[in-house]
Amino acid sequence: MGLNRSESGTLTLKKPGRMRWSYDQPSGKLFVLDGKFAWFYTPGDSQAQRIPAKQMDDLRTPLRFLLGHTQLAKELDNIAVTPAGDTILITGVPKGMQQRLKLLSLRVTPTGEIQSMKLEEIDGAVTEFTFTEMAENVPVKDADFLFTPPLGVSIVNGLPPI
Repeated sequence: MGLNRSESGTLTLKKPGRMRWSYDQPSGKLFVLDGKFAWFYTPGDSQAQRIPAKQMDDLRTPLRFLLGHTQLAKELDNIAVTPAGDTILITGVPKGMQQRLKLLSLRVTPTGEIQSMKLEEIDGAVTEFTFTEMAENVPVKDADFLFTPPLGVSIVNGLPPI
């Protein structure tokens, strides 16, 4: 019934609120959140999209759990914590996202490392992230969170996620 798509790559995070997804599959695809704007670019496209970061709150809310500066009990409605083998499953709905998300699921280790995140939207869409080969406190440069469009690529103001 639905469309299944798998993408992979490297996620780099830095406080406050900076994120870079460098994709291996599809090769070269890029999402950068520099704190002020979110940038989307796929190689071969003639345009890169730019969206003000404040309009990305729907996307940033679940992903900010990865930065570790949130209190789940205050951030999630209907929170449930369930042992699941050698991990813990935490489920709930992020406050203010009830119109979009049916459920957010986080699978974490007993030490609090997030292994996966699943977003189940009201319309039936499901997005799942699996995190492997994680390394904390790796030095990253501020320049890693800057986007410069390739020569000939124009910048367009994109629409925030629905």
